[in-house]
Amino acid sequence: MFRARARRHSGWKGPTVTERAFQVDLRGVVDLLSRHLYSSPRVYLRELLQNGVDAVTARRADDPDAPAEIRVETPEHTGDGTLRVHDTGVGLTEPQVHELLATIGRSGKRDELGYARHEFLGQFGIGLLSGFLVADQIEVRTRSVRGGPTVRWVGHADGRYLVERAGEERQEVGTTVVLRPRRDAEEWFGARTVTDLARHYGALLPVRLRVDAVDVTEQGPPWSRAHPTPARRRAALDDYCRTLFGFAPLDAIDLEVPEAGLRGVAFVLPAPANPTVRATHRVYLKRMLLADNVADLLPDWAFFVRCVVDTEELRPTASREALYEDDLLGHVREVLGDQVRDWLVTLAESDPEALRHFLRLHHVGVKALAVHDDAMLDLVHRWLEFETSSGAMTLAEFSRRHPEARYTPDVDEFRRLSAVAAAQGVGLVNAGYVYDAEIVARLGDLDSAAALRPLDPGELTTRFGVLESGTELRLRDFLHTAERALDPLGCTVTLRSYAPASLPALYLTSRAAEHRAEIAESRAEADQLWADVLGALEPALAADRPRLVLNHANPLTRRVTALADPELVTLAVQALYGQALLHGRHPLRPADTAVLNRSFLGLLDWAAPADPEERT
Repeated sequence: MFRARARRHSGWKGPTVTERAFQVDLRGVVDLLSRHLYSSPRVYLRELLQNGVDAVTARRADDPDAPAEIRVETPEHTGDGTLRVHDTGVGLTEPQVHELLATIGRSGKRDELGYARHEFLGQFGIGLLSGFLVADQIEVRTRSVRGGPTVRWVGHADGRYLVERAGEERQEVGTTVVLRPRRDAEEWFGARTVTDLARHYGALLPVRLRVDAVDVTEQGPPWSRAHPTPARRRAALDDYCRTLFGFAPLDAIDLEVPEAGLRGVAFVLPAPANPTVRATHRVYLKRMLLADNVADLLPDWAFFVRCVVDTEELRPTASREALYEDDLLGHVREVLGDQVRDWLVTLAESDPEALRHFLRLHHVGVKALAVHDDAMLDLVHRWLEFETSSGAMTLAEFSRRHPEARYTPDVDEFRRLSAVAAAQGVGLVNAGYVYDAEIVARLGDLDSAAALRPLDPGELTTRFGVLESGTELRLRDFLHTAERALDPLGCTVTLRSYAPASLPALYLTSRAAEHRAEIAESRAEADQLWADVLGALEPALAADRPRLVLNHANPLTRRVTALADPELVTLAVQALYGQALLHGRHPLRPADTAVLNRSFLGLLDWAAPADPEERT
């Protein structure tokens, strides 16, 4: 099956140079195809159907009225244990048989320059070899449209082949491929299996496809079929989606990219999808199924749709089970993403309630797009609800209610400060979930009036009520003791009156203080050189320290401020400090944990002394 040649060059004085052709082990090639190129032996039927469709295409290019039919006969039908695939294609002459069937990679589907011709499905000249995945012998009987006798070619898996004239064995123009299954591949030749495979790969083919006299081709792509009304068309697409994917779609989006000869439909999932799982799609190439798990057809953010498309121009990989990544595929991905995006914009204008339902299911994908797309940013701003200190609402509505609203990129910070901020009249948005911070930060690009500023927790203290001067003077000694209790922890103490009154104390740290704490932690873990470098940054931040803001509006806090025993004040203030850290879900340092334990045990010891007299 392989040609070998040798040439000697002796035009120069010196050792004779011998040129030889590569020797190829066909069994090794077949093993390579089965283990690394094709995902399953079942592709043998797809490759045979592909060859038949291409042969029919070539014949009808010169004779549009020529018959277009592929007929598959299973062993149950032939009665001799063989599977036969007949086509009414252009056929091969004896020289073509020698040229095309005896050389791996040689294909008749190329132009005079050797480039693949786009009207054919097969391009690589290795499709017939897939027959060796399930059989040790491939027989081809072919009669050319150019005339001449039937030619019989028989190839063996060990590399041998023979060609002979078969006289009038085949009367009509076309080709028959005959396979006899190996013992380990008989399962792929059963009538039901072959019928299912033929329907799976070839249901949309533009030729008549029959298996044992049963038609398996349908009426063409479902998105191209005529329907009396749009409602009937939508119902037909919904039925197709249920049959193919197993769900009733939320909506169906028509897709078209003329440059790639691509048409199809995208079905919107009716339930939340995992954004970390890449969506895969069903792709046909010239109406032959390429694969039903093709990734990268749409942008990553469009994980909420499943597509079925047919394309004329996109290039398959050699295995014909994926698309080749090139500029055209990149263009298709961009255009299809734009069409899904346009559907969302249209939905916002035509059916806001349907859009709200969609956003409740697939908000992550829309937010991912809004990070860099202004139209989607506007849609998110107007329609997507965010968690705020005033409840769930859209950013547009929240901005109207709170002209000086703030946002925080941390979920825990929102939870500990939302009630306090709301009580002080400061609207707060939770931007701690995926993409939220980027979206909120971009609102100023959309409309300067819609811009939100990040919250610095330290600024809340400027909105708390200041105590009367007489009260502050009376509590001066208490504050001095409290400061000494928390100074080793790098925290100052402030006494204010604020809502809600149920909160005894609040631990607040500014962004600058958080930065200083991070530097100090890194300095403690670094070597001497980097510790000195980081230490040079600390003096500028030394004046900005976290603070414990005691709430004078809280009854418990007022009782603590009335304590006269300095040791008891220290224990109480340290206990409030630990409670504020825990309530605010702040990370606890070893020193914080030690103070919390010591204050807790100290208060217990004071509350339950060994001798009642010790309590005084």
